[in-house]
Amino acid sequence: MENRPTRRTALMLGLSLAAVPVGLAISRYAPHADAAVQATGLDDPAKKEIAMEIVCSAENSSLDWKAQYKYIEDIDDGRGYTAGIIGFCSGTGDMLDLVELYTDRKPGNVLAKYLPALRKVNGSDSHKGLDPNYTKDWKTAAKDTVFQGCQNDERDRVYFNPAVAQGKADGVRTLGQFCYYDAIVMHGPGNDSTSFGGIRKRALGKAKPPSQGGNETTWLNAFLDARVWAMKQEEAHSDTSRVDTAQRVFLKNGNFNLDTPLSWKVYGDSYHIS
Repeated sequence: MENRPTRRTALMLGLSLAAVPVGLAISRYAPHADAAVQATGLDDPAKKEIAMEIVCSAENSSLDWKAQYKYIEDIDDGRGYTAGIIGFCSGTGDMLDLVELYTDRKPGNVLAKYLPALRKVNGSDSHKGLDPNYTKDWKTAAKDTVFQGCQNDERDRVYFNPAVAQGKADGVRTLGQFCYYDAIVMHGPGNDSTSFGGIRKRALGKAKPPSQGGNETTWLNAFLDARVWAMKQEEAHSDTSRVDTAQRVFLKNGNFNLDTPLSWKVYGDSYHIS
């Protein structure tokens, strides 16, 4: 399949489209290829649930991430429609990949007819060929467990699994893996300066991860500093509270395993997991 812009960086000219971290090349047709890998961090089912809820608090102002399969709107960030449990975007390729996967698994579904339009609007904020019924049809598709499964699998393939794998390779525990995951969700898995790879590279200029003999707290602070820098390069991401009053709180408390109870704030709203 051809390379496409990542969700968060598609509109940047000269973008370097990188593969996912640590050389992972997980086929979208085999989303469970790594199921045999032992869950020792954020991929532990209970910790993964926590991760989904914390990210949902930032992306959708809710802890109920499973209610977001039907979510879709244009948030005027230059990426067209943003939708689903992880904010798949019509302008950045990951929504196209998702609908292609859905159509592979369920030909003739309600979204299949939009594939030509999704290919044409990729890389832009255009709705041409999608309006006026795409949002309604997305919400219809969201009731289908097949489509829900596709959203889960694409989230894992593109964002969750690479973040966890890189975290384990860097020797960071559950919290660090979550910091990576939240970053890759917002910024995409590319290597330009404001994508995940670029953020990690910037952090490497200040500290070393535990796998290279560095201190875990020092490394994660350097990573979060680099993340904040990247966020401030774009107005849509300039509110850094999802780092400042969430991830840094957990880090300051030394909660490297993301053990509950957890309390944090995002965009001024308070959240708690018992």
